Parts: sequence; structure tokens; C-alpha cells
Amino acid sequence: MQLNVFLTGATGYIGSAIADALVSAGHSVAGLARTDAAARKLEARGVTPLLGDLQSPATLAKAAAESDGVIHAGTTNDGAIDREAVRAMLAARRDRAKPFIYTSGIWVLGDTGGQVADESWPVNPIPLVAWRPGVEQLALDTAGIVIRPGVVYGRGGGIPADLVKSARYVGTGENHWPLIHVDDLAALYVCALLYAKPGTLIHAVDGSRYSVRDIAMAANPQAESWPLEEARKTLGAFADALVIDQLVTSAWPKPASCEGPSGRPTLLEDLRHGSYIK
Repeated sequence: MQLNVFLTGATGYIGSAIADALVSAGHSVAGLARTDAAARKLEARGVTPLLGDLQSPATLAKAAAESDGVIHAGTTNDGAIDREAVRAMLAARRDRAKPFIYTSGIWVLGDTGGQVADESWPVNPIPLVAWRPGVEQLALDTAGIVIRPGVVYGRGGGIPADLVKSARYVGTGENHWPLIHVDDLAALYVCALLYAKPGTLIHAVDGSRYSVRDIAMAANPQAESWPLEEARKTLGAFADALVIDQLVTSAWPKPASCEGPSGRPTLLEDLRHGSYIK
């Protein structure tokens, strides 16, 4: 089944991978673009640009109404603005069966205390994302689908790229980050668009359990600890996000037809020998 999909965040790190996966699967994609330059980038990827931003609810609603499905992969990191954007797109759907995917993140779970959290784990968001559970619930209550990606890596981007540049990690490094390769994540969005039932919550993680110190050392063997109190002076609340300890899995029964290609590098492999090598 081929769909006409409206994608927000289409020029971003995650959104561009989703756009590529959708186009490769034969779907038509309309991507939100804030500038003419962004529009040209989308056209080069085979995506039809739609000029606008997340502070234009009428534009979002019209695009959502005219699509067969919506993937909301963009964010302003402002809870009030994002909530209204989601509300506008959800309200514009003429049919609740039409898929709407909201992108959240595993930081809404908080520290899992050494236990493995699946989708039934209660939310305990860190302050940086305290607004996200409310938007998640809005989507789920309106027959939407919610995907919570782990720390995304691959294509030389994401948070791991910061470790390569800075050669330091926040805190002791004994904590763990749930991970997922950006292309595996994109494939999961395509799968969820086609097969996830309305009201489904999905953790997007690969099951690896590397410590942050091990990740940082793979990024740069000279990496050093950055005390949390010092990091907060530069990074603010983001520093606290980097030191929470999380073990996360998914109980969503992904259809066999959605299994992606094998052979993606692990994060440590990618840092040492792959896309992060300049």
C-alpha cells in the first residue's frame, strides 16, 4: 500500500532519514520546510516541500487533512507550541484510522534504576522533557501512535557526534543510553505507519547496553569525565539528560515483514570505523 505522507521535521537528522525510507518504499512525501533553502533540499531528496513551520496550525491542519498519514518528527522544544501543532493535525484528520505518528523520546521514562523498562513503564520525565507525556497522551487519546526513540546514532550525527567533538562525557560515565541506528529508526516509522494500531506506544531501541564511558572512549580514547555541576553551567538541563541511567526494551510485536536489513554497525563500531570517522 502506497501512501501520501505529510512529514514534519523533514530536513532534520531523524526526519531526513524517515523521508529517505518513505521515498525508497514508494510512498509520496510532503515535507514541512521553513525556508526556500530547506525546500530545495527536500526536492533533491524526492520530497515535495510545503513552506511553513510548527507555529502555523492552519498550514499543518491543511496538510494533515490532505494526506493519507502524518509523521510528526519535528519539534520546537516548546511544549505549548508543540502541543498546539499536534492538536491541529489530529483534529484535521477526517478519519481516526488514518495514521498519525508523534515522536517523543525515552527521556520521558526518567532513570530506570537498573531495571529494564518496556512500554508499560510509568513515565517520570526529566525536566527537559516534562511537557512531552501530556502531548503523548493527547496523541494516544486521539487514536494516534507514539514512538519513543532512544539515543539515535548513525550517518555521523546525533548526540554521539558531540562526544567525538568534545572528547568528554558528563558525569561518571557508568550510566547507560538506550540506542538505535537512525536508519533502523526510519524503517520502524515506515513499519508503524503501515501496521501499528491506533493508540499504540512503541519504544525504538536496539537492546544494546553500553556504558556512556565505553561509548565516549570509542568516540575518543582520550575522553575525560566532565563533572555534572560544571556541565550544567554550559549545557543547562541537557546535562542532566546525559547522566540518567536507562535500560529500555520494546514489547511491541513488530511484524516479520518489517524486519530491516541486517548488518547495521553497532554504535561502538560506527564510532571507531564508520560514519563518525572524518
